[in-house]
Amino acid sequence: MIVLQNIFCLVTDPAAEAQFNTDLFITGNRVNRIVPTGTQPIPADARVIDCSRHVVIPGLVNTHHHFYQTLTRNIPAVQNVELFDWLVHLYDVWKYLDEEALYYSSLSAMSELLKTGCTLSTDHHYLYPRNFGGDIMAMQFRAAGEVGIRFSPTRGSMSLSKKDGGLPPDSVVQSDEEILKDSERVITEFHDPSEDSMKKIVLAPCSPFSVTKELMKETAHLARAHGVRLHTHLAETFDENDFCIQMYGKRPLALMEECDFIGDDVFYAHGIHFNDDELDLLRDTGTHIAHCPSSNMRLGSGICRVKEMLGRGINVALAVDGSASNDSSDMLGEVRNALLLQRVLKGADALDARQALTMGTINGAKLLGYDRVGKLEEGWVADIAAFDVHTLGYAGSLSDPVAALLFSGYSHQVDYTIVNGKVVVENGMLVGASEETIVENMNRISESLLGKAHRKERV
Repeated sequence: MIVLQNIFCLVTDPAAEAQFNTDLFITGNRVNRIVPTGTQPIPADARVIDCSRHVVIPGLVNTHHHFYQTLTRNIPAVQNVELFDWLVHLYDVWKYLDEEALYYSSLSAMSELLKTGCTLSTDHHYLYPRNFGGDIMAMQFRAAGEVGIRFSPTRGSMSLSKKDGGLPPDSVVQSDEEILKDSERVITEFHDPSEDSMKKIVLAPCSPFSVTKELMKETAHLARAHGVRLHTHLAETFDENDFCIQMYGKRPLALMEECDFIGDDVFYAHGIHFNDDELDLLRDTGTHIAHCPSSNMRLGSGICRVKEMLGRGINVALAVDGSASNDSSDMLGEVRNALLLQRVLKGADALDARQALTMGTINGAKLLGYDRVGKLEEGWVADIAAFDVHTLGYAGSLSDPVAALLFSGYSHQVDYTIVNGKVVVENGMLVGASEETIVENMNRISESLLGKAHRKERV
């Protein structure tokens, strides 16, 4: 048993009133009970964590990422370009990804997420270099097991290369047949549909400009045959709209509707450029949106219409997106940016702190198909983040300690992260992996990867 004792401020559900001076008991991987501090005895063999300085919240949920991109953050050549130019340049770097690069980039991204309050994440890995020798999904689950994160990755895919009118080079795409065969394999081998699953599979063709329409249709059919969810990038840029109109004669969402790639088992990353009729269709079909505010700002892609989406009852969750278009995997920082970005166009009351935290917790769990994750209530899964707010960055902000997590502070680092009832970050440090080892290997591999690409450019 673990007991979070004398919690300064407990958020059981961002939409509910916060509780003060409480004890939270964890038995196994579940919240057992929540009581006023000192009103129930603590077993002698329980592990007690003093939370008298902390705001304790349900673990944050990251609904879109590209872990391998942690190796290509902050590259000068693409610091100031939009999505399509950014992709074309980086594909020629990413095509050199190997097994070691994949493993350490996954470990790095997961670790950064855990240290900023995220307990459940997906990853949209769509890059399958022709000379890659390992099992990508197995390697990612190995890394997830080491650091202890709850993981629902996608089996991504690209099948439309430059020669066929797409963006990626031939060396990182696969045939439709290869993709569908391996998609079925990873579902059979890894997918666990239980409500407290640590391993759920999603199928995720990359985007309308990197896969064939036929693959979209067949992937949707395969996913539904196995009861797994579907994901893709959609409506991220005006260039994407133009591409779909030129190639298919229709806008991206109409293309997805034609492919039956829409519904309450589908979530789209970004969803910036939907018109009113398209928002109504998303609402009517129960389709989810993974909003990526930092990446959208970084690439100048636009501002997702979150206020209008929430007003229609569309489920909007949050995501850090790839670390080469965000340059960070800071999950609490993403919630803050979601809060602030809506106000740029929609005014100071466009989104409040509780709404943003709801998007970052229960909405994300719902998007990924978890029914007992995203709140801290009796019987729910014990995925928890604890932030010390009795520090300089929060001084003077504690009239509303929940909102202080977003409006104040400058570190976004947890003191404790608990996943599935196990402490995986303690006193701000990873429990299951060496941060120093991750950093050293990441910098070495990143330098090597960029060196290979630059040598190729000079030939």
